[in-house]
Amino acid sequence: MPKLIILMASITLTLPLFFTTAEAKLRGKVRIDGSSTVFPITEAVAEEFRNKAPRVRVNIGVSGTGGGFKKFIKNEIDINNASRRIKDKEKQMASEAGIKYMEIPIAFDGITVVINPKNTWATQMTKEQLTQLWQTGSKVKTWKDLNEKWPNRAIKLYGPGTDSGTFDYFTKVINGKSGKSRANYSKSEDDNVLVTGVAGDIDALGYFGYAYYAENKNSLKAVSIDGVAPTEKTIQSGTYTPLARQIFIYVNTNSLKREEMKTFVEFYLSNAANLVKDVGYVPLTKDQYNKYLKEL
Repeated sequence: MPKLIILMASITLTLPLFFTTAEAKLRGKVRIDGSSTVFPITEAVAEEFRNKAPRVRVNIGVSGTGGGFKKFIKNEIDINNASRRIKDKEKQMASEAGIKYMEIPIAFDGITVVINPKNTWATQMTKEQLTQLWQTGSKVKTWKDLNEKWPNRAIKLYGPGTDSGTFDYFTKVINGKSGKSRANYSKSEDDNVLVTGVAGDIDALGYFGYAYYAENKNSLKAVSIDGVAPTEKTIQSGTYTPLARQIFIYVNTNSLKREEMKTFVEFYLSNAANLVKDVGYVPLTKDQYNKYLKEL
């Protein structure tokens, strides 16, 4: 009997050690959706945060930037991952719905045009060739249509769906207007589907965020645009033009009244510099992250 009492006392004394920090005592939920491009960063942050605050549920969906903003405006989520800035019509809808928010840049990205590793002819392309290939009503069907020295074989195109911020940004800078694009290509909001498509066909070409290329360099080849290859250096400096950009999270400021949300966003900004680089993107400076921490 004495031994049993001692054992129980020992357990009672050690249990509180698991919950000694403020984060560990937090409970609640953080609801996130939006861009597949931003997803790897937010997921990396969420995984680290779960170690600190295991009682907080961080749910992350991937419905594209536009799909995420629809949920954000309906107050169905607390944070929208966005690979473009909020559009004027989305701002108006948010205002009418009484949704106030913070726009927080979290990384630099370079939309990367990729081909199959066995493709030896299209490693260099111009912006004009991309426009010719992707514009509305494009007549380009074969590689030879882009360059008479290239093979007379059909090009298989892969790209993000129309709810994607990457689609919006790419079509704006390449075709002159957001959403203006040829329609006859294989679409997906899941960038891993696009990676698989290009990796499996010598005549495939696609585009998506730099991190998905960086993760799959063994099965993809990046195309240099106007002589500039996408790298961390060219993306951060902006010389990888016009496809270098900032990516964002949009935070519902009313949600920040909840302690678990405020703590999560503070954790995000405090750790983004390291985690952004870990998943293949280019971080902002620590001063830039600290600026938004102060605004919180």
